[in-house]
Amino acid sequence: MKKLSALADLSADDRSALEAATVRSRRYVARQDLIREGDEPGPMFVILEGWACRYKILPTGTRQIMAFLMPGDACDLHIKLLAEMDHGIQALTPAVVATVSKVEMEALMSGHPNVASAMYSAQLVDEGIMRAWIVSMGRRSSSERVAHLICELYLRARNIGLTEGEEFDLPLSQLVLADALGMTAVHINRVLKELRISGAMALKRGSVIIIDPIKLVKIAGFDENYLHRRLRHVA
Repeated sequence: MKKLSALADLSADDRSALEAATVRSRRYVARQDLIREGDEPGPMFVILEGWACRYKILPTGTRQIMAFLMPGDACDLHIKLLAEMDHGIQALTPAVVATVSKVEMEALMSGHPNVASAMYSAQLVDEGIMRAWIVSMGRRSSSERVAHLICELYLRARNIGLTEGEEFDLPLSQLVLADALGMTAVHINRVLKELRISGAMALKRGSVIIIDPIKLVKIAGFDENYLHRRLRHVA
């Protein structure tokens, strides 16, 4: 709700409709798939609690994580247009996930234009994040890549009220971070140590403290414009 409220002006009626649409939920344990590659697409998933990810398994058995999903994130507004999933979605932590059918989503968006605007805006933000990740994988150094991801996750967590000052929960193992950044666990451990020694940030068990935000942003070359927190309202 907080994520969508930041993207459009939602009335009390809009909020009630959203709550009603996401009332049907299921609990998942960590590392449990919501849906697998090759499965027939079903309802749209909405993360209510916990973290999940989009991932793909290569023929060698290695995994590439392509996106992190946080509370408020919806998975694939138009997923039913596909014949089968081209990637999997998995809970990274214990999670509560709502399911919204195609019919329910169409009724919600047609009856509540501001909700539709927020959903489309959220999809544009997701596409911006995907482009930023492509740039990171292709052009940023390992230190820049890690710093950039931490900056992004901090802002996303702050936007939904999950930060305390310069600290936020990061319930992801170094192996998970490595799979998202195209690095080995040994390599990312070394980079995290370098960032800690530099005084930019520190990774505690299950959380991150941004010690020097200016330094971390400088290392990352971070520009938050791709998160589109100030979307243009179109009449």
